[in-house]
Amino acid sequence: MAGLAAGALSMAAGEYVSVSSQADTEAADITREKAEIAADPTEEERALAGIYERRGVPPALAAQVAAALHANDALGAHVRDELGISKHTEAKPLIAAGASALTFAIGAALPLATAALVPEAAITLWVTILSLIFLAMLGAVGAKAGGASILRGVLRVTFWGAVAMAVTALVGKLFGAVV
Repeated sequence: MAGLAAGALSMAAGEYVSVSSQADTEAADITREKAEIAADPTEEERALAGIYERRGVPPALAAQVAAALHANDALGAHVRDELGISKHTEAKPLIAAGASALTFAIGAALPLATAALVPEAAITLWVTILSLIFLAMLGAVGAKAGGASILRGVLRVTFWGAVAMAVTALVGKLFGAVV
């Protein structure tokens, strides 16, 4: 149980730090964009029109759209279309940390339950086999939820889970610990 808690907290902390750094970068980008708009709004409007042209909008219409957006909410248009940040994509550190901790806890609970239910002499074998099966199942669920290839998700999660288990077992063996 301590390993489950430590792992979940470690994953949450790592995710929080990572996503917080992303949020800081986004905030700095927005601040920089705001300063650029204030310093040279005409050039920024032209840059926005260029973005639309590269997306296939005819130049005259791109200029008209950029002018209309600049008149209404220049910063919002640049944040969305130049920086690619929206309410749906902005970094949310606490949500990411919670999801990471929960995912780890669910993933760790399955082998932990196996270890609690099988005879002590067979723990290593059963935990290894069932962990690989659980990893495959979780890979399938994740791929299905994300609309990705289920086979690719199963293979990726199972492979990297097996690598993690093998490295953990090797390190444990090197230090004389039972893993």
